[in-house]
Amino acid sequence: MNVAITGASGFIGCALGKALLNDSKIDEVVGLIRKPKEELLFPTRIAGSLFDDGDAQQCFESMDVVIHLAGLAHVSSQFDDDSLVEFRRVNVFGSLNVARSALAAGVKRLVFVSSVGVNGVTSETPFIESDHPQPAGAYAQSKWEAERELMKFSQQTGMEVVIIRPPLVYGPNAPGKFASLIKWIDHGVPLPLGAVHNRRTLVSLDNLLDLIITCIDHPSAPGQVFLAGDGEDLSTTQLLQGVGEAMGKQARLIPVPVPILRFGAWLLQKQGISQGLLGSLQVDISKAREVLGWEPPLSVEEGLRRCFVSENEC
Repeated sequence: MNVAITGASGFIGCALGKALLNDSKIDEVVGLIRKPKEELLFPTRIAGSLFDDGDAQQCFESMDVVIHLAGLAHVSSQFDDDSLVEFRRVNVFGSLNVARSALAAGVKRLVFVSSVGVNGVTSETPFIESDHPQPAGAYAQSKWEAERELMKFSQQTGMEVVIIRPPLVYGPNAPGKFASLIKWIDHGVPLPLGAVHNRRTLVSLDNLLDLIITCIDHPSAPGQVFLAGDGEDLSTTQLLQGVGEAMGKQARLIPVPVPILRFGAWLLQKQGISQGLLGSLQVDISKAREVLGWEPPLSVEEGLRRCFVSENEC
């Protein structure tokens, strides 16, 4: 089986390519990137036109499966017309161009990595795949629209499409929010987050890769949406403590009541950051377990430990 990865130079794509190299069911791995990158350990093809109207068919020649990771990343929670236009151009129309080009090249299956943000930004009960989507920003809205268009394309053409919605992904050299948490703890910054009793689902890089690889050829995967997760939920306090333990450092946590933290965030107009640290977002992965027979191979403790004993180098 031959597999192409869009966005192969990114945090997830780089690690996925390396994992596929060691998978016995994979004959060839090709990463699609915009610019040459010598550090990648697997073959690459330059694919600058993936998101344009031009024909990117040659990028997918001889491939059986495409794992579509590339896209415009989540950079803001704002939901304005200008940002939505750009997100749609790349994440919706660009993803459709990937699907059309891949189909023309003979690709049988496309695995699209979306976002749990399609479900929403907070949950009173764990999200499931059949929940009514509540995307709260331009990024999540574009991912939801891309999902719909790809499923419609699948119904029209017969191309197999699988969708995976991960929450926050952590691992060696993870970017974004998780990197900030590590920086705070590493520098010994006192954090007023010692009394946060929310519940949040995360997914380790290794667990997400395992789910993606399962969806490459599982006969029950096409036409399905799967939520990803570690199968264990943590409070923000527990997460910070776990990161500190994995680093060999003590997280300096001050138990400030959550209502005071929320009020402070409101005064500073940082409600988005407040929601991510203080609110709950849980994911139910029962569907992946039942349909795919999938279990997350790593515990949260092991996933955090691996963040600091290995590096995501390609």
